[in-house]
Amino acid sequence: MLRLVFTAPRFYSRMTRSSVVFASAVAFLVQLDHASLAQEAIAAGDPLVARVEMKLGEGDDPENTIEKGDLLALVEERDKDFVVMTYNGTKGAVEKVNAVKIAESGDIYTELIKEHPEEGRYYTLRASSWWALNKPEKALEDFDKAIELGYEKPHAYASRGLFLASSGELDKAIADYNKALELDPEDISPLINRAAAKMNQSKYDEAINDYTTAIEKKLEAKESIKSLLNQRAIAFKAAGKTDDAVKDFDALIKEDPKDFNATMGRGYVHFQQANYDEAVKDFARAIELKPEDPVARNNRGYNLFQIGKHEDALDDYNEALALSPKYGLALQNRAWLLATSPNEKLRDADLAVESAKAACDLSKYENVSDVSALAASLAAAGKFDEAVGWQEKVVKMVGENYKEFAEKTLKRYQDEKPFATDPDAANEKEKAAAEAEKKPAEAKTDGAKAENAK
Repeated sequence: MLRLVFTAPRFYSRMTRSSVVFASAVAFLVQLDHASLAQEAIAAGDPLVARVEMKLGEGDDPENTIEKGDLLALVEERDKDFVVMTYNGTKGAVEKVNAVKIAESGDIYTELIKEHPEEGRYYTLRASSWWALNKPEKALEDFDKAIELGYEKPHAYASRGLFLASSGELDKAIADYNKALELDPEDISPLINRAAAKMNQSKYDEAINDYTTAIEKKLEAKESIKSLLNQRAIAFKAAGKTDDAVKDFDALIKEDPKDFNATMGRGYVHFQQANYDEAVKDFARAIELKPEDPVARNNRGYNLFQIGKHEDALDDYNEALALSPKYGLALQNRAWLLATSPNEKLRDADLAVESAKAACDLSKYENVSDVSALAASLAAAGKFDEAVGWQEKVVKMVGENYKEFAEKTLKRYQDEKPFATDPDAANEKEKAAAEAEKKPAEAKTDGAKAENAK
């Protein structure tokens, strides 16, 4: 969030960093080696593995033969059999006893490894089973073994890179993606995954370059670039290149005006640009697209707060909480508004305290913004001793960039003064007001003295 922790309510961005792309879309009509198909099929959903050798249809056509361990795409599940598609696009039915889900296929590949100990591709196939069982360490061991045996296939490096990335070894993952791209420059999956790794390293410009190259390749192939545009927009946003991020979101929304995520994303970027009016419009549109979404309500409320429409902002926070009563961000935002709004009709210190405490309960008093909101709400309620106690915790929790502000706020509570977004300016204003009030009193006293002297 691009805001001072203490000076405004918290604003939520639905966007997250780009997710790891496991593999490109399944392409069963393209001749692929079976190990590569394993990764492709996992991307599609829940593939099946042949338990035994089988034939689809009649005749001796080798294209109709399914070997033990082959990956099969599930087309339809029936009472006694599966309708499947093989890697070469052949469709047919197999009995359920002769095929298992990928997560249950480890024993099949272990048997094949025993029969063919030097065949690296069986290790990569078993790695797919480990992946499905959420055992990345085992999967990584099998990919290491496959490559050690000389299995120099692009997908082996690309897939191992995924496991390395999932364990936080980003440099090693990127090295594997580089090798995969060296072996097959036309496969954009490693390119996209490398961009994801670069994002996690905060190397946003490099990630943007990879996404741009992937987009160009997709356009050349006349394939959809929707997901990549979204990824690049997120990268532009993270790099602070907000104008470019807006352009990508514009393109997404132009293609699909009902794209909720792109609308939310553009609204957040407009917020980053302090273009609050446009942000309000985007979040209003998001609410039209998905009225039950509390995040869109909270986000519009935040931007309404920024342009001084506090009553409308409060309505949005209340509606967000009606949709999601334990929505901590909306609870905190409402507490800030009720405690600090210049509109006296909207201020409700007791409800502010209640909202802030609820937010703190949800975050276990570990979120500095929630605790700060609680201190400000208690100060608004005139409970300065409690406000001081919580603000002292804020001073300990906050980073160095905000410590001076936190300490000045603490001093205000110690002086039994409410929260101020600019403590120094508030102190000066209060001092000037006190002196202005003091002068007529002094003049009256001097006049009385003069009269007495007469």
